[in-house]
Amino acid sequence: MAAVLQNLHPVHDGRLIGSDPRMCAHVLGVDGVALSLLTSDRASELVWVSPGASGPLEDLQFTLGEGPGVDAVADGAVVLEPDVARLPADRWPLLLPELASLGIGAVFCFPLLVGRVCLGVLTLQRRAAGPLSDAGMDDALILTGALTAVLLEGGAASDALMATERPSDLYRAAVHQATGMISVQAEIPLSQALLRLRAYAFRHGRPILEVADDVVARRLDFRNDGPEPDVSGRKRG
Repeated sequence: MAAVLQNLHPVHDGRLIGSDPRMCAHVLGVDGVALSLLTSDRASELVWVSPGASGPLEDLQFTLGEGPGVDAVADGAVVLEPDVARLPADRWPLLLPELASLGIGAVFCFPLLVGRVCLGVLTLQRRAAGPLSDAGMDDALILTGALTAVLLEGGAASDALMATERPSDLYRAAVHQATGMISVQAEIPLSQALLRLRAYAFRHGRPILEVADDVVARRLDFRNDGPEPDVSGRKRG
């Protein structure tokens, strides 16, 4: 953990977090880690993630608008779920079946707080059910505080919070661009445009980034007011 903390500062290749997320996951005794920050429009932006299920988990939470990370941000409190298979079906009705398909047995979310302001959330996931060890819990809390400090000291948090002004720099750049296009096409506010994009991705079982790419490439058009947008100029549904 000392090595992880020492290397957190941004690196010259543009990464906001310098440490290897795979090493971080190993040290914490989990299978994956992810850090998402909040942009100025309160959307989440993935800035640091280990290979495996953590990226898809973040995308699912973004698409569905529910999950442990969403709760951690909303409540400004740690969310610890050591056995997601034992959760009631109405806890996250859309997400829980997806967690099973991803092979995720436990999730732990730590909000990055500055007073009452939440900058983002650190999410840990593991295949096996069970709580974090005492040392793992202590290290996760220390890491959360260190990440918050690094982002504030480097001004990275401000950049992320204002990231909608530089959408091409974002992991979900296509989502931001597609949301704006849908807003114009359907003549609806940006918030509703994002909901329509999320709903389409979920309904068709497709990653939201893939659907957004189709909108940006004009393979998918939301101008009509029917049950489905137009695909390649032909109305569906």
